[in-house]
Amino acid sequence: MLQSLLLPLFGGAAAAANLYAAHYSGTINHLTFNNNSLTLVSSEKTGQTLPSWITYDATGKKLYVPDENFVDKSSSGILVSYSVDAKGALTKAANATTPRGGVATVLYGGKDGRGFIANAHYHTAQVSTYKLPLKNGRPLQILNYTLDGPGAVPDRQEAPHPHHVLVDPTGNFLLVTDLGSDKIHINRIDKKTGKLSQCPSAKTFYGAGPRHAAFWSPSCSKSRVAQSKSTVLYVANELSNTVTGWSVSYPHGGCLKLTQKQIITPYKGNGTAPNNGTSLGEIRVQGKFLYTSNRGDQSFAPYDSLTQYNIAANGSIAWSELSSAYGLLPRSFEINKAGTFVAIGDQTSDNVAIVERDITTGKLGALAANLTVTGPSDPNSENPVGLNTVIWAE
Repeated sequence: MLQSLLLPLFGGAAAAANLYAAHYSGTINHLTFNNNSLTLVSSEKTGQTLPSWITYDATGKKLYVPDENFVDKSSSGILVSYSVDAKGALTKAANATTPRGGVATVLYGGKDGRGFIANAHYHTAQVSTYKLPLKNGRPLQILNYTLDGPGAVPDRQEAPHPHHVLVDPTGNFLLVTDLGSDKIHINRIDKKTGKLSQCPSAKTFYGAGPRHAAFWSPSCSKSRVAQSKSTVLYVANELSNTVTGWSVSYPHGGCLKLTQKQIITPYKGNGTAPNNGTSLGEIRVQGKFLYTSNRGDQSFAPYDSLTQYNIAANGSIAWSELSSAYGLLPRSFEINKAGTFVAIGDQTSDNVAIVERDITTGKLGALAANLTVTGPSDPNSENPVGLNTVIWAE
C-alpha cells in the first residue's frame, strides 16, 4: 500500500505523494500532493518549543524532528521520533532529551546507515548523537566546539554555530558545517558503535559562514578509489552569500580531506544580491545540477528566488538561471526522487510551493500547487515564526 502512495509523479497518473512540513509554531504537518493539488491532511503539536528540521527514514518508516529551543535557557531540547503508517499518518514513537538549539539531524552508522542519529546544535556549539531506536536515554556522545578567535561578523560569529550535519558518500565520515567558526568539522564514523572521532577541520575563508552542504559524485560506487577521484562538497555560505566547491580526497588510512576549489555567488556573472541582507538558505544536488535558495533577494518581487547551477564533469559549477520561490524567505526546499517536482518551504509567507522541474535541463518551471500552512505565533516573542522545513516522504 505504502509503495503505491509513494510512486513518482508522472502526468498526474500516480497516487498521492506524502510530504511533511515543520512549523515554528510547534507543529508537524502532513500534506499530500496529487494531480497538481496540495492538501493539508493533518497538523499536530510535537510537544517541542521550536520544531526545526525533518529527517525521514524511508526504510524504517520513521520521521525525526529536532528542537531549536534557544529562548528558554533553563530547559533542554527534545528530539521526537514518529512512526509513519501506510497512509502517511504519524504516531509519536519516542522522545529523547537533547541540548538546546537543534537545527539539523542525519542518520548514520550501523549496518545500513540508519543505526544512529546526529544532531547539530546551533546555540550550544555542540553535536549530539543517539543510538536508534530512541529510548528516552542519554546521548551516546556530545562533541563540543570552541572558537579560535573573533569572527568577521561579530553578532553571528561570537561562538561556534554548527548548522548542518551530513554523511559523506562512503558512509565513513560525518561532517559539520560551523557558521560561527568558519570551519567544516570532519569526524570518522565507527559504524558499529556509532562513536565519532574528530579529524582535522577544514577552514573556510574569513566571514564565509558555512550553513548547509551537499555532496556530488558522478560515480555511484561506494569505493574509496572511485570517490577520491570525483567527489565534491558544495557549501552554502550564509554570511558571505556564496557557494564554495571543495574537492574531497581520502588519503590511504587517513581522514577525509577537503580542498577548496571554487567560490561563486548565486547571481549571474558572479554578481551580488539585489538586496542587502540576502542570504543563502538550502542547497541541493540532483544529478548534474545544483540548487540554492536565496532568502530575501526579492528577485521575483515580491517573491524570493532559487538558483540553478550546472555541474561540469570535474565538479565545477556554473550559474544557469534564477527562478521564483513563489514565497518569502525560502528556508528549505527538496526535489522529489523522480526529479519532476520541487517542494519549497517559504518561512515568512508560511507556504509550501510545488514547482515543476524538467529532468533533462534541470530548469524549474511553473507553479504546480501552493498551500499556506499557518500556526499561532506571538509577534512580540523572541521565537522565530513561520514554516521552516518541507520534505517529500519517499
